[in-house]
Order: sequence, then structure tokens, then C-alpha cells
Amino acid sequence: MARRSVAVVGAAESTRMGKVPEMSQIQLHADAALNALADAGLRPSDIDGIATAGEPPETVAHYLGIKPRWIDGTGVGGCSFMLHLRHAMAAIESGLCRTVLVTHGESGRSRIAPTGFPIPVPGSLLQQFETPFGTTYPPTMFSIPVLRYLKQHGLDESALASVAVVQRQWAALNPRASQKDPITIEDVLASKMIVYPFRLLMCCVVSDGGGAIVLTSADRAPDLHERPVYIIGTGESCESPMISQMEDFSTSAAFRRAGRDAFAEAGISHADVDHLMLYDAFAHLPLYGLEDLGFCHPGEAASFIRQGNTAPGGRLPVNTNGGGLSYMHSGMYGMYALQESIRQVRGIAAAQVPDVEISVAHGVGGMFSASGTIVFSKTRP
Repeated sequence: MARRSVAVVGAAESTRMGKVPEMSQIQLHADAALNALADAGLRPSDIDGIATAGEPPETVAHYLGIKPRWIDGTGVGGCSFMLHLRHAMAAIESGLCRTVLVTHGESGRSRIAPTGFPIPVPGSLLQQFETPFGTTYPPTMFSIPVLRYLKQHGLDESALASVAVVQRQWAALNPRASQKDPITIEDVLASKMIVYPFRLLMCCVVSDGGGAIVLTSADRAPDLHERPVYIIGTGESCESPMISQMEDFSTSAAFRRAGRDAFAEAGISHADVDHLMLYDAFAHLPLYGLEDLGFCHPGEAASFIRQGNTAPGGRLPVNTNGGGLSYMHSGMYGMYALQESIRQVRGIAAAQVPDVEISVAHGVGGMFSASGTIVFSKTRP
């Protein structure tokens, strides 16, 4: 795929986030979409490609009055939107469409016409081989690999608590964050046990909200937005729909492949990355992300975080909006990670990192079953 050939010209979240009981899931999609279109100076009639997950793309297109020539309904969990950007980039490059709208919306907290967490259908691999043993929802599934990870690297619960503490420091700088009060490692370890080793403050906040992104060719981008953000690298992969069948509980093969491909396509090294967004439905995911993307050696991510490297003022700012642990998490968080990367590259984030030229947004889908990585750049060569 040609590098730096597609740009973000519109990006916005829903007008309100957190608790929005007066809006349904499709309304959150539409609200975010109209905000992103306004950011790009476009109308629904200007869009000829649409991608979304949760709501069917044909439903969102109809609701917005869009008549698309290209449609993507890829749904692999929270990183679906990373994959949508990659697929849209290919579609624009090949001439299948000219301007793509990627939308997301979920009434995760208020539960107004939500899609909800997908329940495995009878006869599926999950229902046959995992559900009978009690692994039914994310906390019970994710606990399996994290226990192996902690044991293998000689770590305890404080390694997870440190992630939540640092991300709350970022959230305190963000007026839209759901949780902004400072917390300590002791606070995290004293919070309610959910599923061992996850305590309440190691789990994402449950929110309502939405987001949308508008993409077009890099040649058109400067005419549509004064701060276009260029996509220079992408990657996607999957491993197994069953967490019990992971290649190695202490690392994600999907993370490694998606990240490696994105960095190679972008032609960058780790030293080139100014800002990083790592999907964090639970506190262990940034540890895996830092290691599997190659920023830390195996087992060293926790000490890297404790040393302040990912915190405000650190050399690798991570999850600067507060992340899913403190900012918001409607159910599929990938859209919000992308939004913060775009804001940081544009220079308009609430907790803006100085001189961000390159940001990486990395997501997980399911319980380590899928992954997507996007590399954003401020400049086009």
C-alpha cells in the first residue's frame, strides 16, 4: 500500500460522553458522524464510503442519508475501527471510493437500544470448549493470560495497579474524562475485587459515547482541513477466538504481527514515535502492548511505567486522554484511541504532548483474538 496517500480530514467524538441516557446507540453514531463531517467541512452527501461496527453499516448509512459506493462492516471487537481505517485506505487508493466515514456509537452505560456484548451462539467454539468452564465475559477471559504473565515475569498485582495510577494522572488533565481524582497504587489494590487479579480500578469505566473519522486522499486533504493527519502505516492480524488457544499466554501473536507490519509500512523505528495509544479495557493490556510492539523487552513494561516513562513529562507518553480505565469505554474503545492520536498530531489534545510528529494507535479485539495498529503522521513528504 502506498505510504502517506490517505489522510484524516475530519475527526470528532459525540457531543456528550459518559452518561447520555437520552440518546440511543444509532443516535450516538449520528451525533459523532455529524461532528466529524462538520470538522471536515463536508455533508453526508459528500460521503461515498462508510464503515462501522456494532450497528450495521447499511443502517448507519440510511440514518445519515448516505448512498455509499463502498461498505465495510468488519466487526472483530474493539479494534474494528483500526481495521476500518486500513481497509478504507486501500479502497481510496484503488478508486473504489473517494471519501470515507468511519463511525462508532455505544450506549454502554445507559443501555438505550444497545447491541451489547456478543453472546457466543450455541455450537460455537466458545460455547463448546470455554463457556462450560466459566469463561463468559471479559474479566473472566482476560484473567487467564494475565495470571500467567505475572507469574512468568515474577510480578504481582502492583504491576497492574501502576498502569491505572499513571493513566489517572493523564485523565486529571482532561476535562472530558470520566474519572479524574488522583489515585495511588494502594487505592487500586484496596478497590473491590472483580475477578482475580482484576480489581475495580484495574477495569475500564462503562460509558456512553461515540466517535467518527473522515478519510480522503492526501492530495485532497489540504483543501478540506488546515490540519490533515496522514496515515503512514497500518497492520492487522488475529490469533484465536478462544483465549485458551493463545500461542503463548504472556504475549499476543496478533499484537506482534499487526504492530510489525504497521511499523514496516511506515518506515519508522520506535525512536520515531512521539506518542502512543494502547487499548486498555483492563490494566494488563498496556503491558502487553508495550512489549509486543517492541518498546520494552518481555517482562519489563511494568518497571518502564513505574519509572514514569509513560506519565506526563515522560519520554513515551501513553494513553494521554486517560485511556479506557479513566477517560471512557463504551464497549469498543478503539475509536477513542484513534481520536486521541489524531488530536495529539493536530496539536489540540486536552493534555497535549509537545511536538508530536508521529503517533501510534494500537487496539485489541475480543480477548487477544484480533489486533489493529495505525501510524499517524503530521507531515506528508
